Amino acid sequence: MARRTRNSRAWRFVLSGVRREQDGRAPALPAGEDTWGYDSDGQHSNSDSESELLNLPPPIPSAVPVTGESYCSCDSQNDAFCSSLHTFHQIKSCQCGEDDEYFDWVWDDCSKSTATVLSCDNRKVSFHMEYSCGTAAIRGNKMLSDGQHFWEIKMTSPVYGTDMMVGIGTSDVNLDKYRHTFCSLLGKDAESWGLSYTGLLHHKGDKSSFSSRFGQGSILGVHLDTWHGVLTFYKNRKCIGVAATHLRNKKLFPMVCSTAAKSSMKVIRSCCCRTSLQYLCCIRLRQLLPDCVDSVEALPLPPGLKQVLGNKLGWVLQMGKTRKCKEDPQASTSCGSDSDSSCPPGREDCQRKRCRRI
Repeated sequence: MARRTRNSRAWRFVLSGVRREQDGRAPALPAGEDTWGYDSDGQHSNSDSESELLNLPPPIPSAVPVTGESYCSCDSQNDAFCSSLHTFHQIKSCQCGEDDEYFDWVWDDCSKSTATVLSCDNRKVSFHMEYSCGTAAIRGNKMLSDGQHFWEIKMTSPVYGTDMMVGIGTSDVNLDKYRHTFCSLLGKDAESWGLSYTGLLHHKGDKSSFSSRFGQGSILGVHLDTWHGVLTFYKNRKCIGVAATHLRNKKLFPMVCSTAAKSSMKVIRSCCCRTSLQYLCCIRLRQLLPDCVDSVEALPLPPGLKQVLGNKLGWVLQMGKTRKCKEDPQASTSCGSDSDSSCPPGREDCQRKRCRRI
């Protein structure tokens, strides 16, 4: 009888969470129910084995936003000035130097779920404007061809719900397939890879613990090295590890998805470059100057060359601090967790804490 009562309370909380997810309000967590979680289909589940639970971060209530993970401390991140390009370039919503003036790609207005709206020159995507009854997704308007691709996505709304994700996928991903189902869309099949705000990495329907959670104001960086076929994630401009390998010759697009009502994300950087000697040299400079926030400014270079490197490869040279790593004959380095170190882009076989340079 006690177990039945507990299950009844849990199911009432699930139904309450679904209703709140639809209208965008976050309920308080009932006392004594803080250990209940949600599976990838948005339904309550207490059937996970103990071994699986030990390998995953503690579940969180689906309607409680994640806080305290913002990259910056700007008072306002209002995007009202994005209505016109002229005004946007004069007044920016954040003064932390996050906005580039050139974008290699933006969100594709023709490749999105019905429950999405674009703004800010198609750089900001808003999901479920009034209420949510499922999962919405969108992909970038450019296929990530040969070279090095790096982009950053800022979470511009409260982060909560069954899932909010960033990642990549092929054109075979059906963006509207789960419009009436709460789920982790990216990584639900073999055609996509997704990082959930809960810190779980999803692919082929499987999930594994990958990072700490991210919330409103967090900046998620994604580096796709098509030369080596490697996908690397960053959080708040620090490396959290390689998520996938063997991605050569795949036709991939940037993607994001959300189940949360009135949620939004914004592309604040999207750039690409060839896998050239210049790129490899910048990778090496970043490794040699781990304690410098900006490697370019620390070098005795002519101003013109600094400007060129900053414009073309600033994302390589400004990815925060790295722990000094011990060299070995294989040129491998060990990197700390996402809380106190970062792995410079361009590494091959990094599994969150183990990196190998090009």
